[in-house]
Amino acid sequence: MQTILGAGGVIGTETARALRAYTKEIRLVSRNPKKIHEDDILFPADLTDPDQTDRAVAGSEIAYLTVGLPYSARAWEKTWPLVMKNVIDACKKHQTKLVFFDNVYPYGKVKGPMTENTLYQPISKKGTVRKLVTEMLMEAVEKGEIEALIARSADFYGPATPQSFITAMVFENFAKGKKAQWMVRDDVKHALTYTPDAGKATALLGNTPEAYDQVWHLPTDPDALTGKEFIEQAAAAFGVPPKYTVLKKSLLRILGVFVPVIRESMEMLYQMEDDYIFYSSKFDRTFNFKTTRYKDGIIATAKYYSGISSGQRP
Repeated sequence: MQTILGAGGVIGTETARALRAYTKEIRLVSRNPKKIHEDDILFPADLTDPDQTDRAVAGSEIAYLTVGLPYSARAWEKTWPLVMKNVIDACKKHQTKLVFFDNVYPYGKVKGPMTENTLYQPISKKGTVRKLVTEMLMEAVEKGEIEALIARSADFYGPATPQSFITAMVFENFAKGKKAQWMVRDDVKHALTYTPDAGKATALLGNTPEAYDQVWHLPTDPDALTGKEFIEQAAAAFGVPPKYTVLKKSLLRILGVFVPVIRESMEMLYQMEDDYIFYSSKFDRTFNFKTTRYKDGIIATAKYYSGISSGQRP
């Protein structure tokens, strides 16, 4: 049995799809789980409750923590440590291996490429929370209490990714015949992980015994694009002119007064001010994996959102 804790989000869904290559026994855990495959096992649970978490993990060989919480620093500070403690305790009890899907927030503002050896120096409240829960997990690993690994992604894009700023600002806008948008600067590079690759690689790592007790950057095209270049390729995929607007920090600050998600994003805008380079060379050296290039990923994502806009099911 392999279990997705936080099924239903894009990464949980992509990981569940990829797990079919390794097992037919897949348990999907969330408050309201829905099947990806006909024979998936659905397990409604609240991971902030230790007893429910314990039952959700019981009988699992591997658990994948891909849960998404409301994008609020206050919610993260309250809930993430509790969820991580409950999951670690359950995995210890049931001798379940744990794969934690993480982001780059703990690194803070990085000069040069981000690698698995980049120090944790968060400069945001959300980054501080992610550093805390990552350290909780690795402390349990170092004590020999559980086997676990961290699968870390850059910002991501791809089909069916409603929580990605790239989706809202580029793909959905072009699909609706509107101009695209970008934040802060369009002349710096910004690495993006393709979500189907992230799911496949997360499942691969979970089913590779030698991959445990360490951090892995998930496969990402090393030739990062600038905002301008990304929008131009997306426009070409939609067959529209590459028209767009760059939203400066001053405007976003005003919009944040009225729009909570923008307000919560303000502390993360440092990621848009300089080159954001994410290397997955450790993964590339270890596995024979064909990473999706931006051109192909952008075309596939544009096709998906074009279908959504026209009322077709992609």
